Amino acid sequence: MPPDPAGAGLSHLNASGEVHMVEVGDRPASDRRAVAEGFLAMDPAVLALVLEGRAAKGDVLAVARVAAIQGAKRTWELIPLCHPIALTGLEVRIEPAADGSGLRLEAAARTTGPTGVEMEALTAVQVGLLTLYDMVKSADPAMTIGPVRLLEKTGGRHGPWRHPAAVGSRA
Repeated sequence: MPPDPAGAGLSHLNASGEVHMVEVGDRPASDRRAVAEGFLAMDPAVLALVLEGRAAKGDVLAVARVAAIQGAKRTWELIPLCHPIALTGLEVRIEPAADGSGLRLEAAARTTGPTGVEMEALTAVQVGLLTLYDMVKSADPAMTIGPVRLLEKTGGRHGPWRHPAAVGSRA
């Protein structure tokens, strides 16, 4: 088996070191939640267009929320070793970044099942940010996506986890 430098027990490798989909059928169902965030840095004038609803393509924030939800629901089709998950809820919040440099998108995914929803939350964020970029790229092609990160997760065998930098945030 290939070395595991972090000692994390990489579950997508079998005893022979081959990639496989993890068996989760024998795990008990538990309530699970994951929250992720990402940022889209943009010119202040473009940010004003978006926040005031004056973007050429209309209500880009509403479209990005729908895209984020769609992305979360289709995560298993995009990420090769993810399981299809029955999401019980997904909240998407888009707001100006605290420093005024652009937009912050947060997605909170929930399910009751044998595996977590971290990838669904992260996919929702990425797809939402890509949609925002697509809808205003003609006004600011120099926009930058990132960073994107998991803020917290609850449920499952490993229990709750919170990103060290997220302590004290709204997550």
